[in-house]
Amino acid sequence: MSAEAADREAATSSRPCTPPQTSWFEFLLEEALLEQHLQKASPDPPPVQLIVQFLEQASKPSVNEQNQVQPPPDNKRNRILKLLALKVAAHLKWDLDVLEKSLSVPVLNMLLNELLCISKVPPGTKHVDVDLSSLPPTTAMAILLYNRWAIRTIVQSSFPVKQVKPGPPQLNVMNQMQQEKELTENILKVLKEQAADSILVLERALKLNKDLYVHTIRTLDLLAMEPGMVNGETENSTAGLKISAEEIQCQVCYDLGAIYFQQGSTNAAVHENAKEKFFKTKELIAKNGSSSLHFTIDEERLAGYCQACGVLTSSSDDASQQATPYSQIHSCMKSGNYQDLVKIFLEDNLTLSLPVQFRQSVLRELFQKAQQGNDALDEVCFKVCVCNTVCDVLQGRIIDIQFCQLFLKPNKEKIDFLLEVCSRSINLENASEVLKRKMAAFLKNLCLGLEDLQLVFMISSHELFIKLLKDDERKLLIDQMRKRSPRINLCTKPVTSFYDIPASASVNIGQLEHQLILSVDPWRIRQILIELHGMTSERQFWTISNKWEVPNVYGNVILGIKDNLTRDLVYILMAKGLHCCAIKDFVHAKQLFAACLELVTEFSPKLRQVMLNEMLLLDIYTHEAGAGVSGERPPSDLISRVRGYLEMRVPDIPLRQVIAEECVAFLLNWRENEYLTMQVPLPLVQTNPYVKEPLVLTTILSLFVKLHNVREDIVNDIAAEHISIWPSSIPNLQSVDFEAVAVTVKELVSYALTINANNHFWLIIQADIYFATNQYSAALHYYLQAGAVCSDFFNKMVPPDVYTDQVIKRMIKCCSLLNCHTQVAILCQFLREVDYKTAFKALQEQNSHDAMDSYYEYIWDVTILEYLTYLHHKRGETDKRQIAIKAIGQTELNASNPEEVLQLAAQRRKKKFLQAMAKLYF
Repeated sequence: MSAEAADREAATSSRPCTPPQTSWFEFLLEEALLEQHLQKASPDPPPVQLIVQFLEQASKPSVNEQNQVQPPPDNKRNRILKLLALKVAAHLKWDLDVLEKSLSVPVLNMLLNELLCISKVPPGTKHVDVDLSSLPPTTAMAILLYNRWAIRTIVQSSFPVKQVKPGPPQLNVMNQMQQEKELTENILKVLKEQAADSILVLERALKLNKDLYVHTIRTLDLLAMEPGMVNGETENSTAGLKISAEEIQCQVCYDLGAIYFQQGSTNAAVHENAKEKFFKTKELIAKNGSSSLHFTIDEERLAGYCQACGVLTSSSDDASQQATPYSQIHSCMKSGNYQDLVKIFLEDNLTLSLPVQFRQSVLRELFQKAQQGNDALDEVCFKVCVCNTVCDVLQGRIIDIQFCQLFLKPNKEKIDFLLEVCSRSINLENASEVLKRKMAAFLKNLCLGLEDLQLVFMISSHELFIKLLKDDERKLLIDQMRKRSPRINLCTKPVTSFYDIPASASVNIGQLEHQLILSVDPWRIRQILIELHGMTSERQFWTISNKWEVPNVYGNVILGIKDNLTRDLVYILMAKGLHCCAIKDFVHAKQLFAACLELVTEFSPKLRQVMLNEMLLLDIYTHEAGAGVSGERPPSDLISRVRGYLEMRVPDIPLRQVIAEECVAFLLNWRENEYLTMQVPLPLVQTNPYVKEPLVLTTILSLFVKLHNVREDIVNDIAAEHISIWPSSIPNLQSVDFEAVAVTVKELVSYALTINANNHFWLIIQADIYFATNQYSAALHYYLQAGAVCSDFFNKMVPPDVYTDQVIKRMIKCCSLLNCHTQVAILCQFLREVDYKTAFKALQEQNSHDAMDSYYEYIWDVTILEYLTYLHHKRGETDKRQIAIKAIGQTELNASNPEEVLQLAAQRRKKKFLQAMAKLYF
């Protein structure tokens, strides 16, 4: 420490803080202003900033007659200012979390030194030599506060600090910042030299086992105005703010755990001490709660510390710890008593005493053990995961993707256990309606996700299911499940009106199939099919093109048509019509739909209604792309048809959710708000999910996302369905409360995902929110989850409207900021145009936090692999170069291969890479 700094510290920390002995008008005036300020609802500046102002004024150096700089004088004014600073800290209850966030290290050092002075700690005394039990309560507490701050500051200084972007250079500001930086470094140096003493002081404090007191404004008043009471009431056992012994132990254990954790990377014994302290902290929180008047512990950070320390594998077996669920779980994990472990989790689903982070850490521990070859743990993992999932459902959290993975192959035993957990996790007699609705929605979505009707029947016939769902809801669900069965037969009447055109066998089957794929003329399509069926009756011609897709809700009905020719014709006409609609070829789409409508009218009222619904959606698209662009209102008959669709109650009609969503968006776009909010029959809104869901979860959400995006730059835009229906600008931008908008978006998405955790559009919005708030690991989690739920955990291709270029680029940025540079290079291949510049730049980084060369098997772009080979050769990394060469040498990546082979190789690597990423971030 420099001589000047040492003088300054001596002047500010060693000087007695003795209040003046006279009646002071100046002191009373300052105190009255302070009291008035602290009583304001929202004082300006905030109270903590007053500490800075008071101490800066009190520590200003003086200049003598010879223009020489002198230390701050120990006069009445400066003593008053320091006392006022202490009173502000007392008003804040000496909360170190608050003080550390707002005060610099030098200012807080000065404040706590003044507290030591006024608490009668002799200057120059080493705290480690003082017997805390013999000191007055306020004096002992002042020493604890100082030493707690000392080790917290040491720990905080070890964390990386985000550099603030400098503004225009100003010499005086730069000089001031440099002086503060040097002073901070000097203080840190002293604190680190005294760290061992501070730790010893706090360890002794854990043995005090008695309540302490910290100075309040009242006790500071007594010190200032009644000097004779300094050794009286201000030092007795009832003065000041009482801090219980258990509160002190909890905070001291947490702070000691943090400093031990920092030191434990090179010392195993210290690491064990950290685990012991964090375990004790958890016990105290479980007993007394995480908050008090004096402190608040960040339970998420504590859970992270515990996970990193491996608290679950701790060797402590004290009988006194067996009373808490944490110690019981610890004991079960250690002894392998997994049956009791599941029982504890099941019982906690009612009491909810275990934090969600702790539950997740136990499950991760079990997964790790299972992956190490212990197959017997697979069932335990499933049971703990089910307990966690049901707990998440009841508390309104999103269902974890791990549950979806473990439930890919459900069976009777899994369903039985799931129903047992659900039944034992909710007390129907005392449960609120909100809890009942959450559980009912979970069971209903579970049924909709199952393909085996026998398993569905197990759930739908269970006592809990019958009590939670009303008769109408159960009937609707069962009907929906029956419609998914492939055994439905609709066509009982042969269609003869198509056979009046004679068939010609002048061309072979291959040529006719090629013409069938290319044609958009419905009459030509019909003639080709007649000719094909005249040549062979063994082919299903609706399967010849993988581009012909119809929604599953329609496919099951169409494929149930008995007549092969009719089935092929209906399927192909609808598939081609939907494709033309998607590419905005509305003329051909209308011709194809009209022909399909004429065809199905003759034999299937159900498919006739389906085609009428699709033609309504086509007319909406046609108007919005045509006359609607110029602001022309739609014809009244179109609005009437839209309303009619929303009010339609025809039973057993397959419905596509997108039609209802577009109908609601259409009415909102053309200001039919009164109808949507007042005229839609209430029973319809409550029971028809295709009206309720887009109206409450989708359209309103898109409005708030649009408001959010108006202010933000394009880098942090959030994607949402139907966002284009809202105006692109707001005339009076100042009238929008953007903080409220941001909160609303987050709450809407969270609520939406509790209703349907597998909606990939909502998962993308959640990911975009985390991306915009710089939470890149969480953003990757939800981007991957969105892809997983719509691709059967990446066993199928992720739809391109889910993993757009924008989503991929954001995933790339997340990986880059997490220093996972090999992942960046691999994701660059997912873009429509491979981003070689970003990929090469990422591969040049040598400080990568991902698996690096073990990811090379997921690279299919030969150019990137060749660059890797060159890079490793240049660095002399022979082993890694051989791995890259081996990857290039795979025959399926040969550039001479057919395009289909190359695409298949890319798809296989995409699947494996995304599954590996999912296991990493889920």
